[in-house]
Amino acid sequence: MHTTYDELAGLMTRMTGDEKHDASATSTLDVIWVLYSTILRTDPSNPSDPRRDRLLVSKGHGPMAYYAVLASAGFLTEEQLDGFGRFDSPLGYHPDRTLVPGVEISSGSLGHGLGLATGTATTLALRGSDARVIVLVGDAELDEGSNAEAIQYAGRAALGNLTVVVIDNRSAGLGWPGGIGARFAVEGWAAEDVDGRDHDALHHAFSRRFAVPNVVVAHTESKE
Repeated sequence: MHTTYDELAGLMTRMTGDEKHDASATSTLDVIWVLYSTILRTDPSNPSDPRRDRLLVSKGHGPMAYYAVLASAGFLTEEQLDGFGRFDSPLGYHPDRTLVPGVEISSGSLGHGLGLATGTATTLALRGSDARVIVLVGDAELDEGSNAEAIQYAGRAALGNLTVVVIDNRSAGLGWPGGIGARFAVEGWAAEDVDGRDHDALHHAFSRRFAVPNVVVAHTESKE
């Protein structure tokens, strides 16, 4: 990483114009930082390396934290952050995989990332790849029906290369009896709840590998 965690706030302040999504951005900051700084196998000099781990950010609104960490990891320059949201900048208010190095999916229309991650994990498993697929979702987007199908299929297929990280900032309207993790566990997933600001707890949760897909529910205090 080119910067420290404490320097991320300065990188985020270089991006203005989407302040209404500040809470969404800050709720993901610690998770994304821990993933890039200690977990993901990626190479900024070769973002399309087929051996890379994949992070799919389904929670694509308010991507300031995502861009700041990508800059810290070397996928972007700090100067590019200053153009955030401008018509001639690759850094839009929703990330675009065709414009931003390191971005795996174009997102912002919520509810699609888990299905895409399940398909990606299935393909990599069929190819015999040891690459991981991690998808970052928000608690509220789990209300979208397509997620239920992805959760069911991934559990039945025992996709051990798939991890879902749910940012739980209590923004979901429907919720789930017994908590979010129970929704996955009943379909055969491994499930764990962690403090979404505790870097050691996040690292421990992300480091674990299972023969089945797993979900890490990261609880944060931010609200959207």
